[in-house]
Amino acid sequence: MLQLSTCSRSTFLALPAGIRSLLKPQTLALGRRYRSEDTSRRPLIIDGRSYPTDAWTNIPPPILDHYGRKLHVQPNHPLSITRKLIESCFPEFQHHNALSGVVTVDQNFNSLGFAADHPGRSRTDTYYINKDTLLRTHTSAHEVDVFRSNTSNGYTIAADVYRRDAVDRTHYPAFHQMEGALTWDRNHFKTTDDFLHHLSSALANFKPPNVEVEDANPPFHPERNPPQEKHHSPEEAELVGAHLKRSLEHMVVTIFTEADKALQSSGLELTAEDKDPLKVRWVESFFPHTSPSWEMEVWWRGDWLEVLGCGVIEQPLLIRSDVPSRVGWAFGLGLERLAMLLFGIPDIRLFWSKDSRFLSQFDENKPIRRFQPFSKYPAAPRDVAFWLPKSGPVVAETPAATSTAPSPAGGKQTEPTLDTAPAFHENDLMEVVRSTAGDSVEDVTCIDNFKHPKTGRQSLCYRVTYRSLEKTLTNEEANSLHEQIRQELVTRFGVELR
Repeated sequence: MLQLSTCSRSTFLALPAGIRSLLKPQTLALGRRYRSEDTSRRPLIIDGRSYPTDAWTNIPPPILDHYGRKLHVQPNHPLSITRKLIESCFPEFQHHNALSGVVTVDQNFNSLGFAADHPGRSRTDTYYINKDTLLRTHTSAHEVDVFRSNTSNGYTIAADVYRRDAVDRTHYPAFHQMEGALTWDRNHFKTTDDFLHHLSSALANFKPPNVEVEDANPPFHPERNPPQEKHHSPEEAELVGAHLKRSLEHMVVTIFTEADKALQSSGLELTAEDKDPLKVRWVESFFPHTSPSWEMEVWWRGDWLEVLGCGVIEQPLLIRSDVPSRVGWAFGLGLERLAMLLFGIPDIRLFWSKDSRFLSQFDENKPIRRFQPFSKYPAAPRDVAFWLPKSGPVVAETPAATSTAPSPAGGKQTEPTLDTAPAFHENDLMEVVRSTAGDSVEDVTCIDNFKHPKTGRQSLCYRVTYRSLEKTLTNEEANSLHEQIRQELVTRFGVELR
């Protein structure tokens, strides 16, 4: 009797006879089937708490399996080592590493001033538990609460976050962010001049970074990168921005000095570019909750790398946090991105691996060392081509529609309503692939997008590259996974396979 616990009998019977004859119980068990109705009408249990579900619920079981792993605090894990290295640069800050990943729509979007039609609110981008509750998409979901608690002038937050995303070596639906902020309370100073003098004195205490720093831009630009004229004087904006830059230069030099040491001791043959001295440059940018804003880039191993985003905190955010007298700066970064550079880890899937060949390579009590790749198993690419339904959905981002409803406090609170989005979105394909094949897929790439000149129908072709991190996939296993994905696309989205 075939074991169909992870592949439904109806799905199995829908497969071509030739495929059915090849399948074995262990092959079927590779696929983790998911249908939206699996979780749409029964409660979800997360962290021991029961949450009601509704038509907004769209979290597949694999994401719930990842929830609660807390890799950023797992001893000897590269993400935890990276987090601790960053925290060591801010010894007087309060460090938050255990905030719940389940947040409200108000925390994740409304409190931060996200527009009602912001694409991040869409079910194509975000994992909803129900219309009012979701898995956080960024650590900023906790900003207002942390500012409001006001237990420390400075803080960092490190946490797992969740987004529906592409499938490749640098993207994963569960990943980790870290952010930090430092604020000053103007009420602690008798006059504005006293506050400015305090900032100037703090800047004077910074040791110049022992690297070349490019900062060709003025402190701010009235159009490209404006200060908040209604809230900050030009002198305040300039000094707060300078304090931010000196603080983060120190942090990045600390991190990449360790990366250089690891590279030098790796035994790898180093190129001339590998030996280039570290450089830092500041680039004007835009972020929703800071102004003026910058990106920091570093020159490392022969290339400019974007490391983080930062800026002067928008005063309306602090006002919403009930600390209107405070002014300060904030930054945010991706822990995986930094850890991949620091340890030389080539594939983001590895962070979630339980393979001892990976985990045993890292020790937080020893100097950082470069990741030593173990055997790389062969890739098994397969193409899936299909016509989209005749109703004409397109692969494009369509923001969720929203409405406003009175909040308990009497104000207006943005309440999500169901997407009027197309029946198919590229992230839906990514979700089907991940839910079916898990970490056995290395990459999904659109290789053809064709619109028929007469009928107007749209045809898409994606290349799915199967490659396990832990074993060689047989042709039978790859074919089984691929056929399950093909049939799931038909069942869920009504596509016509080619």
